[in-house]
Amino acid sequence: MSTATPLATPLPVGATIASDSLRAALETRRAKGERYDLAEATALLVPLCVDLAQHHEDGQTFFVTPSTIQLEGGHPRLDLAMARAAPTLPRDKACLAPEERQGQGGNARSSVFSVGAILYEMVTGESVGPGMQRPTEIAPQLPQAIEVVLSKALVSDPSHRPDDLKALAQALHNLAPDASAAVPSANEAHLDGDDDFEVDVRLSMLPPAAPSAPRSAPIPSSADPYGVVAVQAQRKPSRNDPTTRLADLKARLESDTRPRYVVVQDGMDHGPFGAVELLQQIASHQFTEDSVLRDTFSQEERMIKDWEEFAPFAEQAKLHREIKAEKVELEKTITAEKKATTSKALIGGASLGAITLIIGAIVLKARGTRDDSVLVTGDTAVNVDVAGGVKNGGQGKPGAGGPGVGGRLASAGGFPVLPSGLSCEGAQAKYVEEMKIGEKGAADLTQGQFAAVLNNGSYLNGCGVPDSAQVNICAAVQNGRAVGVTVTMQPSNPAAQSCVAGKIRGLSFPSNPKLDIARTTFK
Repeated sequence: MSTATPLATPLPVGATIASDSLRAALETRRAKGERYDLAEATALLVPLCVDLAQHHEDGQTFFVTPSTIQLEGGHPRLDLAMARAAPTLPRDKACLAPEERQGQGGNARSSVFSVGAILYEMVTGESVGPGMQRPTEIAPQLPQAIEVVLSKALVSDPSHRPDDLKALAQALHNLAPDASAAVPSANEAHLDGDDDFEVDVRLSMLPPAAPSAPRSAPIPSSADPYGVVAVQAQRKPSRNDPTTRLADLKARLESDTRPRYVVVQDGMDHGPFGAVELLQQIASHQFTEDSVLRDTFSQEERMIKDWEEFAPFAEQAKLHREIKAEKVELEKTITAEKKATTSKALIGGASLGAITLIIGAIVLKARGTRDDSVLVTGDTAVNVDVAGGVKNGGQGKPGAGGPGVGGRLASAGGFPVLPSGLSCEGAQAKYVEEMKIGEKGAADLTQGQFAAVLNNGSYLNGCGVPDSAQVNICAAVQNGRAVGVTVTMQPSNPAAQSCVAGKIRGLSFPSNPKLDIARTTFK
């Protein structure tokens, strides 16, 4: 019997799931925020492995997914009629071995992968694929031994994956001996290979262990002599915050450093790339949302925008391109308006001059006199530096010291534009904002705007920052980028400090032409 009742995971249009299937049980638990514990999972999968082994010994091939496993009185049974057809549900597809992605049912070696993927989903609630976490990261109560078994079962290359389902059943039994019976004549050592081949866990879909992220605690920042923003680090970012979720996904993807992704663009294969390189290529617009991405481990291939794991980063890069294009168009419009205004002023001045001459001629004629002396009154142009202009002991005059044309800082909209690569203190020293006497320089952006970017400690990942280290960060931000960065650590770690500073320089901040200083501390 089937049901079309919506569960925790949205189904494709017209799709249904059998109410007595393992898929229905999984989705029911997912809707309640529950998962199978290890004993429950092994109690179902150990006898299933023995059943599958017998079918394969009879020469049968099929697809093993939670939808093809029926639960009759708590006992698992493969529905051979359903197992002949390729699955349509995304979570069922994630349980297929890579060699089954072309629509052909698998052998015993394929079923070993499928059982491993089903076990992973049962105990974690998640599917096998890019960005997946190790089971103990999701459910810390699980034993490390489950990751050893899964690393062998989830090997992507079938020539390096075990094919002994009874050996897999015995390994699962050993994870929770009281939940199932031992498997007669099973040899768990077969999961490591035999005389004909060797299992290579380097090709496993299970990622390497990810480094733990530094903890963040609120530390009041010191007073800033410029009176600008000082950011205080949050104690624990909300996991429901979109920025935090995206940072977590990025960290999970980048924890797997193996080169496994190939991008097809302009009829050519590019790669393979590790996740770090791929995300950098997307951020730099080398690959777009319409580029085709292939995971060489799972053998899945589709456009980047159709990959749940990579689509958010492609969308973010697309948004940046659109914003940049809008800025270019806006600058063109402003330039055109300035030219039009200048032309109108010149025409108006010429017209006024002509009218003045005509009136003067009329007056002179009326008087009947002739005055050969001509009095010319010229307009006096006054250059006024707006707030934010360079004022440095009189050196703000043209040709004074500082970088830029004529020894002066380049400016935009009356504000000096600092070069990148400075320290935070160096940026403060170069940028001296002109203020009226008696006024106090106020911050142009709020603490919250900086905190949304700087308090996300994901940029510390990959720099070898110890959990016990205190990290002090000062960022001088102008026009949406960190032009000056100073990072100190206690105890000192020059290599890690340089690495963190480089990552901060690559962050995107709220854009403002004035210079703002943001500080934060992680410990």
